[in-house]
Amino acid sequence: MKNRVLVLILLSFLCLMPDLAVAEEGMETSTDLEFQVTSLPEARLRLNQSFIFPFLQGQNPLFQDNNIKIVLSADFTPITLAAIAELSWTPAAFFFLSAGGKAGSGWNIPIAKGIGINTPIGAKTPGIRDSEIKGKAFDGLIWGAWGAGTFQFDLGALIPGDWNHIVFQTRQEFRYSGYTRAGPDDSWVLENDDGEDRNGWKYAASYVIGYQMPLSPVLSMIGIIAELDKNLTTFPGGDTWGDALGYWIFSGMGVFTITPRFNATVALQVRTRRNYGISDFNNTNNSYYYQDRELKDGEIQRHLFFYRAALILNYKLR
Repeated sequence: MKNRVLVLILLSFLCLMPDLAVAEEGMETSTDLEFQVTSLPEARLRLNQSFIFPFLQGQNPLFQDNNIKIVLSADFTPITLAAIAELSWTPAAFFFLSAGGKAGSGWNIPIAKGIGINTPIGAKTPGIRDSEIKGKAFDGLIWGAWGAGTFQFDLGALIPGDWNHIVFQTRQEFRYSGYTRAGPDDSWVLENDDGEDRNGWKYAASYVIGYQMPLSPVLSMIGIIAELDKNLTTFPGGDTWGDALGYWIFSGMGVFTITPRFNATVALQVRTRRNYGISDFNNTNNSYYYQDRELKDGEIQRHLFFYRAALILNYKLR
């Protein structure tokens, strides 16, 4: 989900200026194991296999690390499993393009919903139906494909010095997601989210500003992250419940380098939620069907609340 920016912050931030040539070095490979856990509770285990091919490298710092990178991943949570592939091309140190795909499925347990259709059922509250997730284990395939551009910048590349590594990164992504069991008017749930997914396009953006610590033996970076997730495929009448409003997640994080092979990222996150009024706003268990809610008139359309604490452990196997 959803937590991809916390992994992106571990990328190198480079910058400077060009002269093209063809590299002589061969392919490099690496394997890493990543474990995520949050306070919700949530857990994820991901195995990544990377292949890096030098491509149009040059002598100038701007182009010396140009490459094509392929990452193949196996992703597991207590309620889903998936296979992921992403290809990225770095034509310059400050920019790279990515394209990828994902396919997987899931199951439901008493405390979490991995997959299923978000279905309105009989109402307990007049005019607001209750919500029920209907789905069986592996009864459909959830898949996605995306394209993205990422810009990254390190002030230390322009003003050399141990204390000058203020880094910035932004990723702009367009993604198509589909659930084979869902019709054009269906909403569905994935990994216990808000149940507002649908077959169609989404826009996602992330913004990271961080500071690389020059003297700390363990704390290597601190930073702030902002993430936006927004539906581009909306339903008729969606203005009533705020279908086109995106969700923001804001994180404060620290990256700890325990050993050259092992690092940990710790984050505290807040997120926005639509303002339907006090009673509905406090109802965070999605028991009401979201399309029956109405944004409160004459007030701010979003509230900010504490979301979760997150820990990501990454170990480089080779």
